Amino acid sequence: MPKVGMEPIRRQQLITATMAAIDEVGLAETTVMRIARHAGVSAGIISHYFGGKDGLLEATMRQILTDLTGAVAVRRHALEDGSPHAHIGAIIEGNFDRTQVTGPAAKTWLAFWASSMHKPMLQRLQNVNDRRLYSNLCHQFRRVMPRAEARNAARGLAAMIDGLWLRGALTPEGLDADEARLLAHTYLDQLFAHYGCTTPASHTNS
Repeated sequence: MPKVGMEPIRRQQLITATMAAIDEVGLAETTVMRIARHAGVSAGIISHYFGGKDGLLEATMRQILTDLTGAVAVRRHALEDGSPHAHIGAIIEGNFDRTQVTGPAAKTWLAFWASSMHKPMLQRLQNVNDRRLYSNLCHQFRRVMPRAEARNAARGLAAMIDGLWLRGALTPEGLDADEARLLAHTYLDQLFAHYGCTTPASHTNS
């Protein structure tokens, strides 16, 4: 009989093993047996906790999305400046948090992005993430500009964040998070200037 409290530990262990396997051989070659070997458990444990590989893949993507949401939330809660510019800056910082840019996390994101075009379950999760980013950006831009302009600014910055992340993750040396953050913050300043919004005289990136 499993020890009391073991389930969340085992589930996290299997999610970590899934990311390690994807990092090693890619999603297509990530089998239940390979994940089990990485986790040091029997393959039957995966079925027990997740119902099979698809359930584990969904849980893994949900974990990455939860990490992303948490990374943004921590930065927004720590803000001393509650301006739209500061909140958007925190969103940028969270999207390039270490939980999103390390080798296993980055390769898992890339694998899920590609697979979401063919797997409805992953596509739903990706759509939730896309809508959340756009909605959060649009809400902050809407505080300082008309609706149509706020929507355009949110679309532009969301595309900038995704594009920087994707191009960086595809480079042989991996994503340079510091450079990506700098470029995204610079673009944010340009958006505020373009739409005639006030930009703080100085702001510190996390």
